Amino acid sequence: MDIGIPQIATLTDNAAAEKARQLQRQASGASSGLSGQQLKQIHKVSQDFEALFVGMMVKSMRTTVGNDKLTGGGHGEEVYRSMLDQEYATAAAKRNSLGLAPMIEKDIIRQESRNSVKKTDQQE
Repeated sequence: MDIGIPQIATLTDNAAAEKARQLQRQASGASSGLSGQQLKQIHKVSQDFEALFVGMMVKSMRTTVGNDKLTGGGHGEEVYRSMLDQEYATAAAKRNSLGLAPMIEKDIIRQESRNSVKKTDQQE
């Protein structure tokens, strides 16, 4: 009849772990001294940078492949292929496929929180 006790303990442990994660997220956001709008901007910039980087990689990889004999190539194909590659890069960045965006975001937040601390120290 002790079967229910480990399940309850597991649920309690999971709830406690989730609560700890929430508190850690709140503490990291609050300790940075940045507003919610600034955090959103930082998130967008980091994703945009990752998309730019992935786009450059795809463009470099695309140069190693010859022209498609089925469609015949041409200027129109080049234009649309570059647009398609950019969409691939944007989709990859939104999914954090390389994981660059979260690292960049953390670094920007760290840098900005240092700058805000220096500004408040100088004002006092």
